[in-house]
Amino acid sequence: MRVRRCVLISIGLGILLAAPATVALAAENGWVRGEIRLNIRTGPGTQFKIVGVAKTGDGVKVLERQEGWTKIRIPANSAQSKDGWIPKGYLKPTPPPTLRLAQAEEEVGRLSAELETLVQESDALRQKRDELTAADATQAAKIAELTQDNMRLRAGDRYPEWITGASILAAGMLLGSLIYRSSTRRQQTRIRL
Repeated sequence: MRVRRCVLISIGLGILLAAPATVALAAENGWVRGEIRLNIRTGPGTQFKIVGVAKTGDGVKVLERQEGWTKIRIPANSAQSKDGWIPKGYLKPTPPPTLRLAQAEEEVGRLSAELETLVQESDALRQKRDELTAADATQAAKIAELTQDNMRLRAGDRYPEWITGASILAAGMLLGSLIYRSSTRRQQTRIRL
């Protein structure tokens, strides 16, 4: 383990001295892959001070890449965030499966609650539709009845009024004729000789 660390330090120093140029990148997202804990260092090498730890599932912003090292920023819950360097090769462009599973479970829970709400609203709308359909059938029957009554009053049921009027007219004419006859008979004067 110690030999390995010394080799890594030597390689890191060689890289730092040989290639000081850095590659600046636009901020991109990355996640620490696998079930690991990475030391975040102040510079791109194992000789630099450890300022924090990144573990599996931590979302980071990639700020810069150098030979064998990646500069990251871990957004903190407070106003300050941690910037530092981790060895290259430990970031993936997608969240780890455990984080994706947690996100999927959260989405399923949200969608299940939304589905339950929609089912309740659908049941309420079906019940309201059934009530309105029943009310519509009742109103349609009432409209049909009123339409028939209206037709009877307009056309069919007026004949008694006409018959009554004609009877009154006929009776008046008959009575007038009788009265006229009886009054003309009295006015006739006989001439006596």
